[in-house]
Amino acid sequence: MALAQTSALLISLGLASLGMIIGSSQAGAEGGATIISPPTVAAPAPGGEASEAVDVSLSPECRVPGSKLYTLARLSSVKAALKEKRPVRVLAIGSSSAGAGASATYPVKLETALERSLPNVDVEVESRGMQGEIASGAAERLRGMVAEVEPDLVVWQVGTHDALARVDLDAFASALDETVQWIKSHDIDVVLVNPVYTASLAQDEYYSSIVRKVQEVALREGVPLVQRYEAMRYLSGNSDKGEAHMLGRQFRLNDLGLRCMAEHVTRAITLSLLQPDPAATGTAGAPAVIVAPPKDASIKPPSPPRGGGALIKDKP
Repeated sequence: MALAQTSALLISLGLASLGMIIGSSQAGAEGGATIISPPTVAAPAPGGEASEAVDVSLSPECRVPGSKLYTLARLSSVKAALKEKRPVRVLAIGSSSAGAGASATYPVKLETALERSLPNVDVEVESRGMQGEIASGAAERLRGMVAEVEPDLVVWQVGTHDALARVDLDAFASALDETVQWIKSHDIDVVLVNPVYTASLAQDEYYSSIVRKVQEVALREGVPLVQRYEAMRYLSGNSDKGEAHMLGRQFRLNDLGLRCMAEHVTRAITLSLLQPDPAATGTAGAPAVIVAPPKDASIKPPSPPRGGGALIKDKP
């Protein structure tokens, strides 16, 4: 079977062959196995963006072109858990992981979506988010959470509340960068999820600067990124309800928004697991896709920051 046909079949089966690929990665390092890169899934995009293909593996209400949905990077710790045939432990942090209202359903949605995409794999999602928490606050709590949960993967929704609080941009970027480095230093994978999209802040340069900072950290640290801002902007533009299609009051995702985010995070994870290992490619440290900044900012000047958060100064 041709490589393109094999790739298409892999996606149509919901990555059912992933375990076989993971299990043979050691042989691949010795030249015996072929690792398939993420295929392109094509379907006409609605509205005015007909030139881009949406990812048809997603639910119809959540379909977004891959270029607006994720950037990919290796997930070595999750892949190791799959090879060892043990449960994959996921620590979810960020506002939608806080367990209030509709957000209480997000960990279940994420766990269900991951187990559907990774057949015969036990996924355990532990949610430890706090409503309104900024990056530096999560960083301070993270050490205790990591020691307790011992995750293979941290999924971090970050930036929305920092932007609303007008945290100093450099302080935000430093806190996020240092925390991602700390997580990786403990052999734990990280997936970042950038801020939500809302039309009321689409022209706010400061808000868009926070979005760009998350993208820059993901690129610099070589971790997967779920481009929630771009995905929500795309879906809002193709819905009669606009952002109300996915966003409720106080910048909180509604039930559909949470389901789509769970699917989007799952898609970024499963495709990142298909990224070649350094032993197979001779390279390390760079994500598979270069990130483009948001396209709809820079009209309103940034508001002055009201203050920043403390940085992580020492490591255990």
